[in-house]
Amino acid sequence: MIFNSFEFLLFLPFCFITYWFVFQRHLKAQNFFLLFVSYVFYGWWDWRFLSLIAFSSLVDFIAGQQIEKSKTKTRRRFFLWSSILTNLGFLGFFKYFNFFSESFTDLLQLIGFQANLWSLNVILPVGISFYTFQTMSYTIDLYRGHLKAEKDLVAFFAYVSFFPQLVAGPIERAVNLLPQFKISRKFTYKNGADGMRLIFWGLFKKVVIADNCAIFVDEVFLNYTQASSSELILGSFFFAFQIYGDFSGYSDIAIGTAKLLGFNLMTNFKTPYFSRDMAEFWRRWHISLSTWFRDYVYIPLGGSRVNKKRAVINTFIIFIVSGFWHGANWTFIIWGALNALYFLPLLLLGKNRK
Repeated sequence: MIFNSFEFLLFLPFCFITYWFVFQRHLKAQNFFLLFVSYVFYGWWDWRFLSLIAFSSLVDFIAGQQIEKSKTKTRRRFFLWSSILTNLGFLGFFKYFNFFSESFTDLLQLIGFQANLWSLNVILPVGISFYTFQTMSYTIDLYRGHLKAEKDLVAFFAYVSFFPQLVAGPIERAVNLLPQFKISRKFTYKNGADGMRLIFWGLFKKVVIADNCAIFVDEVFLNYTQASSSELILGSFFFAFQIYGDFSGYSDIAIGTAKLLGFNLMTNFKTPYFSRDMAEFWRRWHISLSTWFRDYVYIPLGGSRVNKKRAVINTFIIFIVSGFWHGANWTFIIWGALNALYFLPLLLLGKNRK
């Protein structure tokens, strides 16, 4: 189910009315209802992948309990890595198995060996890149001592599968979103008005701006060999508006929908095309992902508070991994490396933190 669909037009009012008028006085019932409708929302696309998100949630729930109970650092690390490897294993299998298989085949053929390795005809589960990172933040923050292990199974499963931001973000941290499932929620006019305003603004970005830009962009990109230089430039120009309208529009709808249900999600875009340099751009574009990589990959590697050589290596690692997260294709890896190059002058001049 997608936000700009007739099904969601019926789904959201049903959720809103039932959530507030039937379960308003019962927090646990509200959470169970949110879990139920979130699984309906996710299963609408392909019900078979419900078992995947349920298993991932269960693994992290149990791992969290064990991390908190464990007395030794070795045991705590064991359960942390059990959670991380399970989640990355699912993500790697469904999203990257064919990429690595085909790349290895091409490499063997390049050096003169004929190989026909396996490729799998699997469907990429929608939103797996988002909820995998979201649930990993729980066990990592728990290991670091930033929060306590969740005892309520329903609340935890609802946190992982919360339908407004399940398939396209924002990627919420457990320290921000999970506690909101534990406190009583009341509907306010301000939340309702702000939520509807964000939903309509997001739909405008997605349907009016992004989808109309896509008509021209698709025409240019599909026939780029016949296109003139001016058409190629315009195609790239409109693509910038298409991808921003599409992505930020979806984030606005997600944040607005969450507000209607009494939840506050983080801002995901802050007018990134008005940034003054590349460092500022990545602090304004897809903020939930950028800060996730910063806090869980870049800073543990040493960030920029190391010698220049190591800082350059860390920069390339973080951008290439970010590119690879966006898609299992060499073009995304090159895109990540290019962004690292654009960021490099700021890093070397010490202006990346300003």
